[in-house]
Amino acid sequence: MKRVPVAYQLYSARDSVARDLPGVLRQLKQLGYDGVEFAGFFDYSAKDLRDMLDKEGLVPISSHCPLTLMQQDMFGTIAYHQALGVKYIAIPYVDEEYRPGNPGFAELIKFVYTFGALCRKAGLQLLYHNHDFEFAPVSGGYGLDFLYASTPAKYLATQIDTCWVKYAGEDPAAYIRKYTGRAPVVHLKDYVGTKGEGSPYALIGKKEEKVLDTQQFEFRAFGHGCQDAKAIVEAGIDAGAEWFVVEQDLSYHRTPLEDAALSLDTLRQIGLK
Repeated sequence: MKRVPVAYQLYSARDSVARDLPGVLRQLKQLGYDGVEFAGFFDYSAKDLRDMLDKEGLVPISSHCPLTLMQQDMFGTIAYHQALGVKYIAIPYVDEEYRPGNPGFAELIKFVYTFGALCRKAGLQLLYHNHDFEFAPVSGGYGLDFLYASTPAKYLATQIDTCWVKYAGEDPAAYIRKYTGRAPVVHLKDYVGTKGEGSPYALIGKKEEKVLDTQQFEFRAFGHGCQDAKAIVEAGIDAGAEWFVVEQDLSYHRTPLEDAALSLDTLRQIGLK
């Protein structure tokens, strides 16, 4: 199996990161991770973060940056990420007004084109990190596909979150292959449960109408839920992924870093590490 490096989405251990980011980075390196993806910077300067990462030998590959921050300060956002040394900036989540089926979806597409072009000029690549709500119908297909079809690949690449693809009812491996050549960073995420009346996003603090019962849905370490881990990894490799990112929005029975170790064990067992 081709060697593809593995990063860890720091949102998965957000409470520990807020208390002791240097300690978390040290543990991730000891576990065997190659890099990290940020989800906030906890008031550190880009230089301080880069120094921490260099000390541990970890690569800053990307950042989940709130859409509102991108909209409010496009050039400042780009400058910070350039100083940090990431290659990718990802739109991590959009509020309901910007989702397919709402008037703001067209506004989102226009912004993605503009900001994606600026990112490319600055040597960065804009990504879009999906959830399941982008799989709403638009023009005879999915909203997510419409977004990608509406934006040149050089301005927007995918960041396919395999958990939400499966939760939406699609095959993650097939969906990754659909975007061969446009899937540089793939999120490896697992879960157990079924789609219910509530929202899984409410479990992680998003403002939704009704919380999905954890008896219906729980996040899991990669390879410890319903996902076909080997098929997903093979699809990512076939599609040209440059990085895999382990993400687990919540840990229930272990600490986030214990789950991070389990996910990495899965990748070792299937021959990636």
